[in-house]
Amino acid sequence: MPTESIAPAQLDQIAADASAVDAEGRFPRAAIDGLASAGLLGLGLPTSIGGRGGGPLEFVDVVEQVAGSCASTGMVYVMHVVGAQTVLAGVEDEDGTGPKWEALKAMAAGRHLTTLAYSERGSRGHFWAQVSHGRKDGDAVIVDADKTWATSAGEANSYVLAAGAPGTDNPLSTELYLVSSDAVGVTIPRHFDGLGMRGNASAPLEVRDLRLSPEHRLGGEGSGFGLMMSATLPWFALGSAACSVGIAGAALEAAVQHASRARLGHEGSTLADVPGVRARLAHCRVRLRESRALVQEVAGEIARGEPTAQEGVLAVKASAGEMAVEVTDLTMRVGGGAAYSKHGPLERHLRDARAASVMAPTTELLHDFLGKALTGQDLF
Repeated sequence: MPTESIAPAQLDQIAADASAVDAEGRFPRAAIDGLASAGLLGLGLPTSIGGRGGGPLEFVDVVEQVAGSCASTGMVYVMHVVGAQTVLAGVEDEDGTGPKWEALKAMAAGRHLTTLAYSERGSRGHFWAQVSHGRKDGDAVIVDADKTWATSAGEANSYVLAAGAPGTDNPLSTELYLVSSDAVGVTIPRHFDGLGMRGNASAPLEVRDLRLSPEHRLGGEGSGFGLMMSATLPWFALGSAACSVGIAGAALEAAVQHASRARLGHEGSTLADVPGVRARLAHCRVRLRESRALVQEVAGEIARGEPTAQEGVLAVKASAGEMAVEVTDLTMRVGGGAAYSKHGPLERHLRDARAASVMAPTTELLHDFLGKALTGQDLF
């Protein structure tokens, strides 16, 4: 398994701040700055523009480590890398100059954090379907949209923004644009107070009379849906799954430590001496290893461009998300009353693990898509 090196001291610091990030709903700026300094905002970007290089296998390894230390940091990082990969896919035929390439170079250097702004109020978890539609004004496109969910809102330097293509009401006819977060016409009406991943600065975006020139667009006219399916979805599915594996792994480690230390004084033993406790921990380990293996398998398929990758992309996020919910529930039971307290990390891991199932595409949608694929039906 490939291992991207993150200094143990850096992971320890991210983990040390995780409780406060969660309790205060605070964006993990110090952690993101640390990842930037380590060159990890450039993971997956070509070395020719100063990037770190690497691909899906390296990506999932880093995400698991980061999310195991702080889930909020892990999700912010996932959305950055996914956004960067989408931008990269949308400029591959250009000559290395222009604002999109300059943004990619800044990402590679750790000076630029990006994220996605896809989901809309009218289409909810169907992130690929846009109810907004741009309108032509000369060479420019004017966009009005209500985005329901953008990670790192107000913290990122840019948004990869989706909007319906001008001149059509087809929700799958989409265009993607790289938009500066301080662009006139983009505001944040409020922030979410989430159950888990409370520091990822998720918020809706209100987009009004946003004027976008052709140089902002990723890919050709009406190419957004293709970029979503070929670049955004594979990297996001892997990143979300790796987050789930990292959260579950951290929860299991905490539960093992608790069971090994917590004493039953009247019996002269520890919780780890109870067969039922050991069985729960063993079940968690098996489920964790199963999910990690699937994540690595699918990452390898994507990296090699294998045709089986599509099925893996549809399966991996749902599978890992379900596993994390199961594992964090069992580790809470191992921890008992102590785990229910906010003095330890287990209840935070329990809350963080629930995010994957409701992040678009949801577990239910992915299961439906996979069922369609297995029975030879069109996904859309």
